[in-house]
Amino acid sequence: MIKVLIVEDERAIARAHRSYVERIEGLLPVAVAHTGRAALEAVGKAARAGEPIDLVLMDIGLPDMSGLEVAAALGRITPRPDVVAITSARDLEVVRAAVAHGVVLYLLKPFTFAAFREKLERYLEFRSALPADADAVSQQDIDRAFGALRTPDTRVGTPKGIAPQTLEEITRVLRAAPEGVTAGDAGRNIGVSRVTAWRYLERLADDGVVRRQTDYGRTGRPRVRYVWGR
Repeated sequence: MIKVLIVEDERAIARAHRSYVERIEGLLPVAVAHTGRAALEAVGKAARAGEPIDLVLMDIGLPDMSGLEVAAALGRITPRPDVVAITSARDLEVVRAAVAHGVVLYLLKPFTFAAFREKLERYLEFRSALPADADAVSQQDIDRAFGALRTPDTRVGTPKGIAPQTLEEITRVLRAAPEGVTAGDAGRNIGVSRVTAWRYLERLADDGVVRRQTDYGRTGRPRVRYVWGR
């Protein structure tokens, strides 16, 4: 099992990421950290205990330090865990810095479980392509491992009918409304139909990113409100 540390300052998102990891065979979430310092302490403690963390799912925008700073500091811990960046940062400079600090994969928020699973399954293929009990590897092993990281699997990813830009807009509306939104509210806010907004909200609810809350009006007709987090 690949032992995973989730680093995310928003607790609701951290819980969602943990639930995602639990759904992927071969991965085991062992800890959650909400700050960069807590992440470094968790990795160091696990290494000293002889149960090192293999993979860190790293948010870049942490409250105390950049996730890239954390990734750089992880290089001083033996054995060093791999890092997958999970962030909304799209700046080219940030992406280049992530590569320079050894980030093996980069996943942009927001995303569905299908997109998350695709990235992590690629990582598992990368790990399996490199023999764990060998001191050296062949060129063929190296090419196969890096090919697993870089070759997209067209069978999975963003589900059919889900546009990344619309998903991002729906997420923005949800995060700005602590009390939650209805499908009609979300649709009017971003300029799409209620049915379209409902489809995206249901996808996020099924993935565990939002929770459904049923309200009953004066007429007794139930109305579903979607609330960010769980």
